[in-house]
Amino acid sequence: MAAAVSAALFAGVAQAAPIPDTGLTLSEVAGWLQGQGYKPREEPSTDTSAPGVAASHLEFDYDGVKVGAYLFDCKEGRCGSLQFATGWATHGKFDTSQMNRWNRRKRWCRGYFDSENDPWIEMDVDLTPGGSFELLDDNFATYRNACIGQFRRMYDL
Repeated sequence: MAAAVSAALFAGVAQAAPIPDTGLTLSEVAGWLQGQGYKPREEPSTDTSAPGVAASHLEFDYDGVKVGAYLFDCKEGRCGSLQFATGWATHGKFDTSQMNRWNRRKRWCRGYFDSENDPWIEMDVDLTPGGSFELLDDNFATYRNACIGQFRRMYDL
């Protein structure tokens, strides 16, 4: 009887689709992005000097801005973390004093300036150990809404 009750209780609980313990490949991340409705393009990464950085990354458009998905902690083509990054070409017209305010008030993503004082925001996501596609979906929603959306509104970009 207890087994029947237990089975009934958990029958409606959705199981999280796990990410492999060794992480994701670039192709798997591209497939996940396509499933989210995006059209990722593979691009060569310019800074692969750090150990475990993938030689290529993905770029796609979201709400009028280009987003990069960079893979890290890679071994034999599978990567244990990724980073979303978005920048705006303001040609140095962005008030750099605003970035400290952003970083002080925001929890999930950080901002910085490139060599031309153009603003960028990034968010790192651990895929392993024990990651799931549902958690990746949730992190990506946070990046789109709490990072890109709020940054654009706050700084009128």
